Amino acid sequence: MHTGLAYEQHGVVHLTDGPQAGHRDIWRMLIEAGKRVGDCGSMNAKGFTAPGSYYLPDPWCTGEKTSPEDLHIFYHFVSRYVQEYTDPDFALSRVDHLRFAAFMVRHGLRASTMWAVLRQLVVEALVDRKRTWQRAPLLDLMQMDVFRHYQRTLRPDFATYFINSTAHYQHAFWRHMDPSAFKVQPTESDLEAYGDAVLFGYQQMDRLLEDFFALEDEDTMLILATALSQQPFLRGEDEGGHTYYRVRNIEGLLGRLGIVPKEIHPVMTHQYLAHFADQAAADRAKDLLSSVCHEGRSIFDFAPSKPATLYFGNDIHRPVADRAELVLAGTSNEPMPYYEVFYRINETKSGMHHPDGVLWFKTGRHARHAGKVSILDVLPTLLEFFAVAPSPADAHHFRGTSLMSLLRKVGD
Repeated sequence: MHTGLAYEQHGVVHLTDGPQAGHRDIWRMLIEAGKRVGDCGSMNAKGFTAPGSYYLPDPWCTGEKTSPEDLHIFYHFVSRYVQEYTDPDFALSRVDHLRFAAFMVRHGLRASTMWAVLRQLVVEALVDRKRTWQRAPLLDLMQMDVFRHYQRTLRPDFATYFINSTAHYQHAFWRHMDPSAFKVQPTESDLEAYGDAVLFGYQQMDRLLEDFFALEDEDTMLILATALSQQPFLRGEDEGGHTYYRVRNIEGLLGRLGIVPKEIHPVMTHQYLAHFADQAAADRAKDLLSSVCHEGRSIFDFAPSKPATLYFGNDIHRPVADRAELVLAGTSNEPMPYYEVFYRINETKSGMHHPDGVLWFKTGRHARHAGKVSILDVLPTLLEFFAVAPSPADAHHFRGTSLMSLLRKVGD
């Protein structure tokens, strides 16, 4: 959406690949036109630095720097918790928590956000420990506080705010929202605990609209754009459901195999992206990871990635027995407990992306259009809204068309 390019043009497959692709985007185009811009967490976007503008990477975008620099305190805290949310043993240091709290106080933390956090912790401690799944929207509230701060201090001409908590609930709890679509049925206790999880996510995001409305003025147009909707995910239902297993200590496992990457980053659920000094080192690492076997087959699978990198994850998605073993060939070759190396992520995947979404331009004049428009139409629409002509090179690549004539027609 932010490049205006179709998939066969941009070629970006994985999270973290976007910034390395080198494509121009809406923020750069507007900066070049003299506009102040903000990016508050938009996915797979390259960083930028410009007077009166700010940039917060998405939680998986580990290679880009925040702007202003002190925004890194927020990014570090949130990204680490998002990346490691499945690990029950993960915790940031006391110093990290204190630095984060001090940053939030200086950057718009509201009493209502503090009360929401306190209420959540009390519910978990005194009412139901299973309610930890309701923490995700708290990060949305904190991000909104930061967004409001920069909107009111920098007053950018264009800003984006991206959150993903409801999509997470859809992935994890669609089965509990609509059990009839699945062979693997949730237990009564799980239905009671998670049956309203997807609805809860939508309700929390709906409440954020009030904050956006409060930031409006007569020259503002709000746009709500869902990247993707979702639908039931039925793969693996005959084998007990589609499960995920994650390495307990990825640095420890790589060290045990003799793999020394320059960098290693978690990328969604069970996957990792490793950077190496050269392609030979990446190839050697792939061979060594391929030697990790369970029941005679390699555990890890590999997705296409940039040169000198390795994108890999556990390819087992069915229930694994408690006493299962694995072999690290090339080390001792002695079997070792599977769950000594991996742990099972609690959620069984039950929601998957659907290509249709929703696009809403808040012009103050209601009209509902039954037809579909392309995601490629968004960037040309924004440029026309700001009266910014695309460069000849950019215009040559655009396949979408501006929707401004349609929006003006609504007013007529």
